[in-house]
Amino acid sequence: MSGAVSYHAGLAAEGVVETHYARAGHAIAGRRWRGSGGEIDLIARDGDGLIFIEVKKSRDFARAAERVSRRQMQRIYATASEFLAGEPNGQDTDVRFDVALMDASGEIQVIENAFGYC
Repeated sequence: MSGAVSYHAGLAAEGVVETHYARAGHAIAGRRWRGSGGEIDLIARDGDGLIFIEVKKSRDFARAAERVSRRQMQRIYATASEFLAGEPNGQDTDVRFDVALMDASGEIQVIENAFGYC
C-alpha cells in the first residue's frame, strides 16, 4: 500500500472506530492528539476517566495486532501523560489503553486494557 493510500485508510479506520466509541456513549476528547513524544489516534471520555485508543488496520485482526510494538506503547504512555497534565485530576485520572483493530472487510475488534505496563 502506498503512503497516501495507507494514510487515508488509517483516517477511515479511525473514523469507524470513533463512531463505535460514540455509539457506546463516549465523548471524543481528542483526535490524532500530538504531544512531544508522539501521537494518540483517539481519546475518549469514560465518565471522569479517559480511554486512549490506538487504531490498527490490516488484512486481518492478527496482522493488525502485530503492528503494536512495545516501543509504540511506551510512546503512547508518555504522550498520554502529557495529555493528562491538562485534566482536572491530572495523573490521578482513571485511564485505560485500548487497541482497536480493523480488518480488510471493515470489521472492528476492540481490545480493552490492551497494554500491560512496559
